[in-house]
Amino acid sequence: MRGPQFGVALAVVLTTLAAPAMAQIADRTIEEIKAETQARAERGAYPVNGLDPADVRAALGAIKTRNPDEWAAAWGAVAERYLAKAKAAPSAAEADASYLRAWRLYYFGQWPAPTSPGKAANTRKALEAYLAHARAFDPPLEIVRIPFEGSHVVGYLRLPKATTPVPVVIAIAGLDSRKENAAESHSALLPHGIGVFAIDSPGTGEAPVKASDGAERMFSRAIDYLAGRAEIDKARILVHGMSFGAYWAAKLAHTEHARLRGVVAQSPPVHEAYQPDFFRTTMNTREYLFDRLPATLTVFGASSLDEVLAARAKLSLKTQGLIGKPAAPMLIVGGVHDTQVPIADLDLLIHAGVEPREAWINPAGGHMGREAKGWTDPVIFRKVILPWLVRQAANAE
Repeated sequence: MRGPQFGVALAVVLTTLAAPAMAQIADRTIEEIKAETQARAERGAYPVNGLDPADVRAALGAIKTRNPDEWAAAWGAVAERYLAKAKAAPSAAEADASYLRAWRLYYFGQWPAPTSPGKAANTRKALEAYLAHARAFDPPLEIVRIPFEGSHVVGYLRLPKATTPVPVVIAIAGLDSRKENAAESHSALLPHGIGVFAIDSPGTGEAPVKASDGAERMFSRAIDYLAGRAEIDKARILVHGMSFGAYWAAKLAHTEHARLRGVVAQSPPVHEAYQPDFFRTTMNTREYLFDRLPATLTVFGASSLDEVLAARAKLSLKTQGLIGKPAAPMLIVGGVHDTQVPIADLDLLIHAGVEPREAWINPAGGHMGREAKGWTDPVIFRKVILPWLVRQAANAE
């Protein structure tokens, strides 16, 4: 495990903000987006990891402008081919493989957020394709709908076959990932006798509330539900939050410390990330593929930059008085060169608690601790996060 390393000079690029809320802010041009997307697909990098580079090339070839519906249509057209293949497949295995590819294409066809009718349609189709893919799961995927404030907390639950109650990890997706992504990656827990409950972050996917101070109550409701399931060991509930999901994980580590066995916070925004001056520098980070501001506005249900800055400022765990309070055991994961979450936030979280905390900080890594080559998302999960979750779930009281 690499030890914590801190102190990084972030390149600050000041931009002039356009008046319309959804206007681009020194973002990539469409040709730059296409080139970067293809390059990431070739090396299996987020957010196109898992996509076939040939499929990516086919979709990008049909895109000429930054119009979100044009983007959605191009990816949707390639996805439709795989839906047709799935329906005509001679075997269940071949159908499943095509449904998986269709889901990934539809999902990226709405990335990073459903900001137009076409992208919203792709969101619905991605859900349908993923659930068709999930029909092949063993153990099965259960769609859980937990009553919550006139709506529902929706999650995907998979439990290993066992004769005694099992531990479970609540996997919280981020700003632009979804519970489907979390369910797919966290299936690696099942062979270790650990279940997974995948859930969207507030303001994303099927979450019942927008992001705001207090939105963590939807996760507390999920913990209530999981603790009441006879198949689940309520003394061994853990959380893994990714990116914006890591904020909610870090907050739950404090507010729900009595009910959580352990928490992994992977690139958690804690305090500095929520300061207006820092957030402005992230609007055109090249680490984020494109449209970070539109995605953020969508998550908060905001219509202007000023509105989202005010809402974000309230999320600071330091301002809320949680830093230094009792917390569940934690593993903090990240990268020194993260341009979306400052390393100072991880430093604050690591050193503020009185209980022991562990950290894996990649000195050459960016957001989530990832690198272009080597330490990719799947590698970090397999080599760093999964072993910690397995150890923590096995720890005796």
